[in-house]
Amino acid sequence: MIGHSASPPDPLAARTTSPKEMNMNEDTSASSGQVRQAGPIVVGVDGSDSSRRALQWAVEEGAAHGNSVLAIRTYSIPALATADPGFVLQPVDIQELANAWRKVLDGEVAAASRGRDAVKIDAKVIEGPAARALIDASQKASTLVVGSRGLGGFVGLLLGSVSQQCVTHAHCPVVVIR
Repeated sequence: MIGHSASPPDPLAARTTSPKEMNMNEDTSASSGQVRQAGPIVVGVDGSDSSRRALQWAVEEGAAHGNSVLAIRTYSIPALATADPGFVLQPVDIQELANAWRKVLDGEVAAASRGRDAVKIDAKVIEGPAARALIDASQKASTLVVGSRGLGGFVGLLLGSVSQQCVTHAHCPVVVIR
């Protein structure tokens, strides 16, 4: 046959690269020979039981592999409020709200880090949707850890909306803790 090769070209042959070339975020441990991702373990914390377990897992994983942990708590300010006639809405002090969430997050981090002083844990409070903040943070993370369900009202779901979005859109491996 004219113009037809005996076998199709191997699409993977042109992609032969070393592990270092495939992912510039990888770090090879000299002692174990294992490849691990550089960067923090990012964990979403919303006060739910599964997020507490996720934070605990992230701290233990950080201790085992030498990663720092970045705990993220988000909050949203309602765009619209309604009230009965005669009721006066007070403006929200955004800094006061952020400080209150920071205090809650610091308490969660302190509880999870007891006995794990060697693990560096940063805590960040971010205004905005939780999924967006976690997905953005996943760009520089070794791993993203989330609880299977947060404080949302759909009790029968195995995976909450934030967890689902993170699993679908994160830039790093995602661990979902039940």
